[in-house]
Amino acid sequence: MNDSACCLDRENRTSPQPLGDLNDPSREVGQFIPLHYHFQMLTDQVRMAGFREAIDTVVKPGATVLEPGSGTGVLSYYAAQKAGKVYSVEYNGELVEVSRRLLRDNPNGDRVTVIHGDAFTYLPPEPVDAVICEMLHVGLVREKQLQMIDSFKSRYAERFPNRRLPAFIPTATIQAFQPVQYDFTFEGYTAAIPVFQDPYSADARATALGDPMVYQQLLYESPYELACRFNGAVPITAEGRLNALRFVTKNLLAIKPDLTTIDWHNQFLIIPLDHGLAVRPGQAVTLTFDYAPGDPLAALHPMVTGVQRSAVGITAA
Repeated sequence: MNDSACCLDRENRTSPQPLGDLNDPSREVGQFIPLHYHFQMLTDQVRMAGFREAIDTVVKPGATVLEPGSGTGVLSYYAAQKAGKVYSVEYNGELVEVSRRLLRDNPNGDRVTVIHGDAFTYLPPEPVDAVICEMLHVGLVREKQLQMIDSFKSRYAERFPNRRLPAFIPTATIQAFQPVQYDFTFEGYTAAIPVFQDPYSADARATALGDPMVYQQLLYESPYELACRFNGAVPITAEGRLNALRFVTKNLLAIKPDLTTIDWHNQFLIIPLDHGLAVRPGQAVTLTFDYAPGDPLAALHPMVTGVQRSAVGITAA
């Protein structure tokens, strides 16, 4: 290597490279999930079984179905077992080709038409009986489920003014949070960062300091606000150090004929507070947060604004 090449190599190794806008939402895995992340969704047995049962419950024989944001096409495949036609819309070109290949290899995959397009602008050429939309993330951050369905409803009503809205899968979402004490020390290294938690197994690091409180309930067929917010008092029921909130997103995938529901929880999310504080039973902590669905994870930033000595008259939802 000559001297000029050595100098160029040192410059390439030491010169700072442009980082771009670190707050650009497209830098987060969320709206456009690459193929290799779909393995985790396909191996989530609770998710897969829940959606399969919900789709079998809602989709009637010969129905027409739309799935915006269809990924690998698995939910469209479930719908195709009873539906006569499924419109499957995917923005990611790689996933379009992969899903077409996978559907060819699975029974009744020929009933699915995979469209390479933007689900926020696409409408099927005919009315549909059901819409399957799984753009879901705990806290409803990062993915735009609410905006997607809200946009679809307005465009669909304009295109087919004399038709009622189709059934939605999921049919509803409930959001809650819970005050917790969380052990953020990992092999001697303390790192208070967001932590995902399996909703179906215990986490010894987390100690509940109060009951879960619901801060959002919505039916996808009904109008809803494109905002996720809370500002109020949270009763404390156990002594400890409040240093985090546990966020819970429960999705009601479908209602069965016996009126029981088919449910699926996103992973729980532990969000550390800026400052921890000692709490005891009988107190109430005033908390506030306000973010838009689909915002980056950093937008979910709860803040403690006060402590009440007594929680009398305050009940958890």
